[in-house]
Amino acid sequence: MKLLLVEDDISLINGLSFAIKKQGYDLDIARTYGETATRFKDGRYDLVILDVSLPDGNGFELCREIRKCSRVPLIFLTAADEETDIIMGLDIGADDYITKPFKLSVLMSRINAILRRSNNFNQKDAVLDSNGITVKLLAGEVYKNGRRLDLTTGEYKLLCMFMENPDIVLSANQILGKLWDSSENYVDSSTLTVYIRRLRAKIEDEPGEPKMIVTVRRMGYKWNTSKRGIV
Repeated sequence: MKLLLVEDDISLINGLSFAIKKQGYDLDIARTYGETATRFKDGRYDLVILDVSLPDGNGFELCREIRKCSRVPLIFLTAADEETDIIMGLDIGADDYITKPFKLSVLMSRINAILRRSNNFNQKDAVLDSNGITVKLLAGEVYKNGRRLDLTTGEYKLLCMFMENPDIVLSANQILGKLWDSSENYVDSSTLTVYIRRLRAKIEDEPGEPKMIVTVRRMGYKWNTSKRGIV
């Protein structure tokens, strides 16, 4: 597997390069917005690790550009630790958001977990079809009434989980435990709320009055196959 690290701090680059390569991954380095755009255009990556502050641009904007053409798993690794920054990073398509300073062992654990889950999803050979939504699991493609949708990796995994459990109420803990390792307590219900809101905006006819992903008060969420939504 090949990773792309977007970072301009030389000392951090050296430490991360050693740790990532020690895990057996190939690694490319980009230190600027422009270099990242070039490398991403010319190469295929299994995961991107992205800083927010770059010498010639903004990592949030770079993430938006990547999401226009790719669902590659993406982790923000940045000193921008305000809640608004974290929510923005997840909202525009990041699969994880890690703030500096960080523990290298935790970062590597998250990298391994994201790549493992991504691999598991890509290996499935089946089609999910419900509520006018079709998921081609082998291709990693999602369609609504025949029109292809652009989902992030996190949104895609969440949608698959719902569609694989139709009309079953799933608690927040069940969802987080399935999509992320249950021991990883850095993921909380507010993160899930962001993913739910973002996914609804893409698949629901009226996101403000959802009929597919419905909230069951004090219990959780469910993929509703009936005509009537529950909020």
